[in-house]
Amino acid sequence: MGNTKTDMSDVDVSSSMLMPSYGGRVMREPIPKFSLPDGQMEAETAYRIIHDELMLDGNARLNMATFVTTWMEPQAERLMAETFDKNLIDKDEYPNTAMIEERCIKIVANLFNAPDGFTGSSAIGSSEAVMLAGMALKWKWRDRQKAKGKPTDKPNLILGTNVQVVWEKFCRYWDVEPRFVSMSADRYVIDPDETVAKIDENTIGIVTILGTTYTGEYEPIKEVHDALVISNEQTGFEVPLHIDAASGGFVAPFLQPELEWDFRLPLVKSINVSGHKYGLVYPGVGWVAWRDKSDLPEDLVFHVDYLGGNMPTFTLNFSRPGNQIVGQYYNFLRLGRDGYTRIMENLRSIASYLSQNIAQMDQFELLSDGSTIPVFAFKMKDPNKYTVYAVSEHLRVHGWQVPAYAMPEGAEDIHVLRIVLREGFSRDMAELLLKDLATVIEKLERESKNGHEAPSKHFAHV
Repeated sequence: MGNTKTDMSDVDVSSSMLMPSYGGRVMREPIPKFSLPDGQMEAETAYRIIHDELMLDGNARLNMATFVTTWMEPQAERLMAETFDKNLIDKDEYPNTAMIEERCIKIVANLFNAPDGFTGSSAIGSSEAVMLAGMALKWKWRDRQKAKGKPTDKPNLILGTNVQVVWEKFCRYWDVEPRFVSMSADRYVIDPDETVAKIDENTIGIVTILGTTYTGEYEPIKEVHDALVISNEQTGFEVPLHIDAASGGFVAPFLQPELEWDFRLPLVKSINVSGHKYGLVYPGVGWVAWRDKSDLPEDLVFHVDYLGGNMPTFTLNFSRPGNQIVGQYYNFLRLGRDGYTRIMENLRSIASYLSQNIAQMDQFELLSDGSTIPVFAFKMKDPNKYTVYAVSEHLRVHGWQVPAYAMPEGAEDIHVLRIVLREGFSRDMAELLLKDLATVIEKLERESKNGHEAPSKHFAHV
């Protein structure tokens, strides 16, 4: 063994081997972490080793950072376990799973008030759905440019600095210039006039968000749409609107059914939504819908025959299990419109209870209140005493994961805490969180008076 550690062979035994001890009843020798063991072991032993390692993960129910579903009914779990082995892409082998997928697409599109002639696709979360929608925007723009005899080498997409990072990935991976609309110290969504001012003949579309990850707010989608109608009339361009409804797509139809954000607006050509957020399904499943089949370029679609019929598919992934689709369909059947409405109303009520109580604390100021999707953000009134990062770190001692982060470009000097409410979070848990938050604040106030330094700033995933 050399003096410098340059490869895995130099890692000492204690860090390169798994050495669980069960009183000598099962295992006497350690097993390697980074290479295959020489022999087999009993199934129960393998289960116990992995189970024990996962025990140190955080409690998903106390994770106030993630939008992703952390609880489903046992019947849904059983159905999903029964369909792990079904490959969704193999539609001729599993025609009933394909039929359920098609039903879900139609339910989602109808929920978004799609007109006759719509189409859609399932995806692995909104990340893939965003890529699919973005590709369709680029292909349609390219076709329009070619028809006019104009170049197609400099496409751009207009979006706010508050978008989820997947949109930046799309722009980089598909060679599209992102044209960002900045936030401001008192505005955390895009401004309609600033947005349409960035349009030129190379703009493939505008992205607006129904429920931003930073504050949970709805962007002024109808106002952006109306400004875009005027812009297109004046310029002769055909710039479309895409709605990133990853977080709000399964909330607004039930809590704000009168809100015009979806296919009721003529320039809205596509919408993505996450089934594994407020669609209430375990990760990962997403959906994307287009207003009309013509909004999805035919050369992006592949056709698969099953049962003598034809199933068009548009995905980046190939093999994936059908169980998330089954879980989504279970929720649609089990809950219906009334069930989703009651769940979302309950979550909004708890979010309002939490945000109102936090607003009454002398140390905090709300940026949003959870009245759109059940998500809200708040900041310190006096960040010089102690920071949101200190609050977040101290809450972890009590088991709570409440992320702290800087706001996007244009408001980056503002640092906030954000709380996401999901099904499975009760009013009793909200009271426990408030109690622990008060304990943390009392401790930080005491340390601040004694001149102790707060934890240094660190970054958290939005």
